[in-house]
Amino acid sequence: MPLCVAPMMDWTDRNCRFFHRQISQHTLLYTEMLTTGAVIHGDRERLLGFSPAEHPVALQLGGSEPEQLAQAARIGEEWGYDEINLNCGCPSDRVQSGRFGACLMAEPELVARLVGAMREAVRIPVTVKSRLAIDEMEEWPTILNFVKQVSAAGCQRFIIHARKAWLQGLSPKENRDVPPLRYELVHRLKAEFPHLDISLNGGVKTLDAAAEHLQHVDGVMIGRAAYENPYIMADADRRFFGSTAAPRDRHAVVEAMLPYMEERLKQGAPLSAITRHMLGLFQGLPGARAWRRYLSENVHKPSAGPEVVTAALAQVRRNGPAEAAA
Repeated sequence: MPLCVAPMMDWTDRNCRFFHRQISQHTLLYTEMLTTGAVIHGDRERLLGFSPAEHPVALQLGGSEPEQLAQAARIGEEWGYDEINLNCGCPSDRVQSGRFGACLMAEPELVARLVGAMREAVRIPVTVKSRLAIDEMEEWPTILNFVKQVSAAGCQRFIIHARKAWLQGLSPKENRDVPPLRYELVHRLKAEFPHLDISLNGGVKTLDAAAEHLQHVDGVMIGRAAYENPYIMADADRRFFGSTAAPRDRHAVVEAMLPYMEERLKQGAPLSAITRHMLGLFQGLPGARAWRRYLSENVHKPSAGPEVVTAALAQVRRNGPAEAAA
């Protein structure tokens, strides 16, 4: 999979994914990380429900118990997800206290067992997202050994955030920026394991940058840049997936969201839960500020519906020239 959007807590919910799908038809999308306990015991419609239009879409799980992960993966497959991904990269305190996320980098034997249990439970791909290493562990020997052991359990696709994670001393936010990026190690990993599917994550902000990395790896995962400036993905289908269709312009993306908003409002979702993901759509264009301001001032009103978004789009048209398709 040449391009995907990273799983991001509080960001990549079903509304975000449906919105991103209006921009790119083929980029792989991920859920937020869900713990095994939430999947097994929680409100599955709220946690796992998604529109068929979101395909291809992957479920990311957090956990460290083989039986629970196998059960959660099976549930994810039953709900129609295309891939199950195991989080071995999140450095938050909450994740550490549950003995999963980035701390699993120190236990490749356990990760291999977890992957094996999930692969036995489902027919869809089971993948792993990790860091290069944690704390004082040296990056290259750590990731080399990690991939060697986990791939022996049958994992064929690894998404590597090209940074070390510091579990003590850095906040989750600092862990996204402070440790230096070591892209060359992810490139080297692909050379070491040519038979595996290796994707790179971390600091990639443009499709041009993704294309450069794709000369060395199989895939690129874009995170915050795809959320803050989502229209950067507009040309992804043509560049990376062989599409010949012209991408939707931003105005058409908004109009494509209106029927979805109607349906979600009927289901009880507030309009703001959808539009918060759309604030960056006109980033860098005349009218972007008017778009953000109008939405921010009006979507929380009790009667707010799709007409608020239509009015915000009219603000864009009044404040900037008509946009040509990308």
